[in-house]
Amino acid sequence: MTPHALQDLHADPRHRVALAALVLLHLAVGASLGLSVDEAHYLLYALHPAMSYFDHPPMVGWLQWPMVSLGAPVWLLRLLPGLVWAATVYSAYRLALRLSAANAMAQSGAVGLWTLAVLALAPLLHVLGMGLLPDTLLMFFGIVLMGQTWRLMQPHALQARGAWLLWGLLLGLTGLSKYTAIFMALASAWCLLAVHGLRVLRAPWAWLGLLLALLLVAPVALWNAQHDWISFRYQASHGAGGAWEAAQLLRFGLVQLLAFGLLLLWGLRNRWRGGVLRAFFWIPLGVLALLSGGGSSLPHWTAPAWVALAPFAGLALARYAYAHGDTRRQRRRVRWLGVLVALQASACAALMGLMLSAGAPFFPQSLRTTAVGANPFADLHGWDAAGARARSLARAQGLASVSVQNWTLASRLGWYAQPLPVHVLAPGSDQFSLWAGDLPVGADTLLVDWSHLSFELPLAPQGFDRCDLLDTLDVQHRQAPLARFRFYACRGWAGQAAPRNREAGL
Repeated sequence: MTPHALQDLHADPRHRVALAALVLLHLAVGASLGLSVDEAHYLLYALHPAMSYFDHPPMVGWLQWPMVSLGAPVWLLRLLPGLVWAATVYSAYRLALRLSAANAMAQSGAVGLWTLAVLALAPLLHVLGMGLLPDTLLMFFGIVLMGQTWRLMQPHALQARGAWLLWGLLLGLTGLSKYTAIFMALASAWCLLAVHGLRVLRAPWAWLGLLLALLLVAPVALWNAQHDWISFRYQASHGAGGAWEAAQLLRFGLVQLLAFGLLLLWGLRNRWRGGVLRAFFWIPLGVLALLSGGGSSLPHWTAPAWVALAPFAGLALARYAYAHGDTRRQRRRVRWLGVLVALQASACAALMGLMLSAGAPFFPQSLRTTAVGANPFADLHGWDAAGARARSLARAQGLASVSVQNWTLASRLGWYAQPLPVHVLAPGSDQFSLWAGDLPVGADTLLVDWSHLSFELPLAPQGFDRCDLLDTLDVQHRQAPLARFRFYACRGWAGQAAPRNREAGL
């Protein structure tokens, strides 16, 4: 690499300022929102330190443990995902500059800017920059692993001891972040075999790196061995999904385009030196797309794959925008890119606006109704007040726990109503059954019902002897009704009721 190319690897200070501004934007928006169901769930991991958990490896809980143990407020807790998001974007930016130098591109500054742009203009990535999910961590460790794989693909890398040990460390950290890290590991192996062939299997430091990775993820295996392999059985069942339907695959593709935008697709254009690294995109996206046909793939699961494509999108967009040729054609290209940038920026702004406004004005009816799923943004409001009310009512009634009829209702109450334990009355295993256990037969509890996911009262002979309505809490946003919580003192649990949905309503 030439000295000029090495100089190009330094980030433009203006790009760093833009990145810092986006982190501040995430903090400002996040400070105005309550916790999402997933955020609260993983913050509860930090309240219950363990070697692993029912549905995910432990890294998302471990990293949040210091601030949670210090009692940090929610707005400060959101600093960590903001910093991880920024580190993810910066890592993709740096890798794009390295690929630009390897491909002898003169527009390295433009490559970096476009790499930053395609990630900053992907709407769903901003959500992962405000709430720490396993996918937030996998985005970061995945792109850093991709960069380390690129270093190990160089001709004399087989004997690079430190590089292989760092590779093993990164493999282990991805494995501690989420089970789908296996796709990143497969992509890395594919790239190394594609470049070095079977010689890589004779490199002793590669095996030591792999051994280090296995040692790092050993706590997950040990925890599962102690819990009847509950996570692996759950993931296998969850991944299997239901009957495969092509319509669900098409829906998955449409949602992916809306969630991540068209600009990232430029990463599929042209041939590049290092293009084999796109295995970090194709392998996870391909598997998750296949699973989506059975209804078992969520939009944010593919975020690490799209981040991996971003450096190639930066390369292609820089070449497309600055290609030499007919001036009129070039102006058309720039206008076309300007339209896409404006559309995706509008989508990002709209998403943040919908979160802040609880769906208004695009969900006007949903502000007056509580049909399940009618307004997904209502989910971010009112749970802090509901948790405080639950604590107060439980203390006044001498009740030692809170209960709900679906695990998705448990996470926010588990966080905002702490230290009260939360029981999930639905049959089956979940993380809350490991933390609090099943509600004992004959026990009394405070039952909380939320109007957006409302259930019939679980009464005798299989449920409670009686449930008395103690209080209701109406959640409003800008003087419009958003949801209603009902709080019941329920006595004498029989231990056999299965939740039954009822028509939602205030």
